[in-house]
Amino acid sequence: MRFSFLLIDDNSSNVKKYLELFENFPNYFCAGILKDSQTAVNQIIKVKPQLVLAQIPSNAAARTLFFKTIAELFQYTEHIPYFVALSSSPNHALEAIQSGFSDYITESLQVHELGKMLFKFEKKNPPQPVASICIKSYSDYQFVALQNVTYLKADNNTTDIQMDNGKTVNAYKTLKHFETTLPFYFLRIHKSYIVNINHVSRIHFSKSKCYLNYNEILPFSLTYRDNIDLIIRKINI
Repeated sequence: MRFSFLLIDDNSSNVKKYLELFENFPNYFCAGILKDSQTAVNQIIKVKPQLVLAQIPSNAAARTLFFKTIAELFQYTEHIPYFVALSSSPNHALEAIQSGFSDYITESLQVHELGKMLFKFEKKNPPQPVASICIKSYSDYQFVALQNVTYLKADNNTTDIQMDNGKTVNAYKTLKHFETTLPFYFLRIHKSYIVNINHVSRIHFSKSKCYLNYNEILPFSLTYRDNIDLIIRKINI
């Protein structure tokens, strides 16, 4: 299984070093690089990374806001990643743990330290894939295997779920609802479409087209360009 991680650090040298270290662990891919916790929260909600590495701010006011923002995240989102704090000092370890961090690294991050941390992360967070969802329509219940879902299309306040066998399942939920509840391998690429990245076979940037299973063609918009880039990073091995 591949794991997604997010970096929070405003130091470009640190970010470059972390990305180089992660090259030693090919089952991990970067889902985003953010400079502060407040913008990172939006990305966490959007792409649902399993792991977040965050540099603790040295400025006291920024650090207080940082811990407050992370702690509040636990109150209003169901998907909580595994947070790892990075700092040159152990002085803020207790505050980090109280804010929801699962690990705290004070040494200069090296490949062996990263490896130990990732081992702990995987041990505490074994894969628990969601196999199916239940679509309810009055007294009718349909159980849809997510691996067979190709894409979802908005239809006013309902959503058409397109299956790989050509069948369409209608759900009385908005596309926004599915954007926030489906697993990380479903990403929105357009105001009207969410795709299962496991069915993406080609992305044509000059035509703004996303190909599914080599035959279905959907448009993508610049608004969701970050998600298109993320699809490429997730699929690229």
